[in-house]
Amino acid sequence: MEPFIIKNESLLTIDGWMNSNPGLVAGITTKLGGQSKGSFEALNLGFHVGDIFNDVCANRMKVSELLDFPLATWVSAEQTHDIFLQKITKADRGRGSISYEQSFKSTDGFYTSEEGILLTLCFADCVPLFFIAPEYRMIGAAHAGWKGTVGQIGREMIKRWQEEGIKAEKVFVAIGPSICEKCYIVDERVVNLVENILEDVDRKPYNLISEGQYSLNLRELNKQTLVKAGVPKENIIVTNYCSSCNNHLFFSHRKSHGKAGRMLSFIGWKEN
Repeated sequence: MEPFIIKNESLLTIDGWMNSNPGLVAGITTKLGGQSKGSFEALNLGFHVGDIFNDVCANRMKVSELLDFPLATWVSAEQTHDIFLQKITKADRGRGSISYEQSFKSTDGFYTSEEGILLTLCFADCVPLFFIAPEYRMIGAAHAGWKGTVGQIGREMIKRWQEEGIKAEKVFVAIGPSICEKCYIVDERVVNLVENILEDVDRKPYNLISEGQYSLNLRELNKQTLVKAGVPKENIIVTNYCSSCNNHLFFSHRKSHGKAGRMLSFIGWKEN
């Protein structure tokens, strides 16, 4: 069953989580329903891709209204395909929400246990990871391209939470819309790096399709590293949406040869 449910033309939400956790908002945007033009049409939420600044601001304001989560409560990042995570408090609210220059530098993930904060990250094929430990009111989000995946950013999040006293078996993870293995072809260099982090797995997350070319399942690789980190398999839900196959719904960096807007993942607790 697909965990990401279409709410309207602009939003997909993790309904199972939201129904079980009153006050939680979690999901990802589509590329529909905004005012950006050209290759950014229409709901581009990324400031860093060359779109008109005012259009991106208008798109962010629309999402803010749809979620009923003010822009002043958002935090955003300058994502660098690394594994650095930032713990967020209310003092950080607003950073990067209306200015890329003010976003958290060199950051690919956020986590918080405080209400009234919306954690946001940008995507166009990379894997959005969503984390929640309901008993502890802890939530998190991470951006996992192939570099972040090989760097095991998911495991890094679990490690950080363990330092906060949260056991891995208490953590639930959602793996969101991203490029599928049929659409994601990599070379032997990347597969060698993948091999370095795989031990005793029944199913390799890649397949040789021609000499030196492999299809790579980034979602499965993230799932395997999370399980190795101690998250029970049954606590992990995975989307069926591919950002490239479903290019009518999502931005795809590969499908558009690098000329694409960005979707926005979001997770936050509303204030009581």
